[in-house]
Amino acid sequence: MSDTAMAGAGMPQGQTPRSRVPILGAQIDSLDAADAVARIEGWIAERPPRSRHVVVTGFHGIWIGHRDPSFRAILNRADLFCPDGIAPIWLARLRGEPLPERIPGAELMRRLLVAADTRGYSSFFYGDTAATLDALSQRLCRVYPGHRIAGVRSPPFRPLSPAEVAADIDRINASGADLLWVGLGLPKQERWIDAHRERLRVPVVIGVGAAFGFLSGQVARVPTWLGEAGFEWLWRLIMEPRKLWQRDLIDGPQFLYHGLRESIAYRLRRRDDR
Repeated sequence: MSDTAMAGAGMPQGQTPRSRVPILGAQIDSLDAADAVARIEGWIAERPPRSRHVVVTGFHGIWIGHRDPSFRAILNRADLFCPDGIAPIWLARLRGEPLPERIPGAELMRRLLVAADTRGYSSFFYGDTAATLDALSQRLCRVYPGHRIAGVRSPPFRPLSPAEVAADIDRINASGADLLWVGLGLPKQERWIDAHRERLRVPVVIGVGAAFGFLSGQVARVPTWLGEAGFEWLWRLIMEPRKLWQRDLIDGPQFLYHGLRESIAYRLRRRDDR
């Protein structure tokens, strides 16, 4: 049985089998954006007793997980792992188990907001700055009037006390939101979701990093053609050099080196086994 097929084995009864591609230990779901939206909408309709966690990351999250087994476990406990970035797509293709497409967080968010505009889903936005959340709220009310904003919260940029965390979770749960969008940045947002998902009563929780800034219009999104060509990282590096230089210029090459070694070795093993 291939690694991809094994990723869907042993799942709890009633859950959709998952086809996944492993890259440096991270299990990435093999599906396109339309399938991801359909799966999330199914969870909203299902109203599961435990929040579904959706991870959306590219090489950055995979690389952190490669170096930190505890974070890799968080990624692999998630109910859905969407590849945000071209690097996982290239490595999966080299491996011989191609992923259908990259699914950027802002694009997944946009597609779900389109669905929410028709179906009346509600969202709670947690993270980023008050100014970004205000701009985001204004734009979403204008562009997606059928979508309801259940609440917003910009937590302080410091560790929160247990009482503050409990108050935030109570506020989110009381909102009755269908979707909780968490924009705390990776890895913080994934750790936050994993730590609190047992207490959350929102059907779906999605970590989307910088997507609040993109959807609010405060941060320019990469042109589609440039992103599809694999240069979103360069666009964002030019836009935010102080924030991203270490990730893109130091971590990025290390990730590619280890990812290429793994993918080539796996492909050679498959060839030799035939």
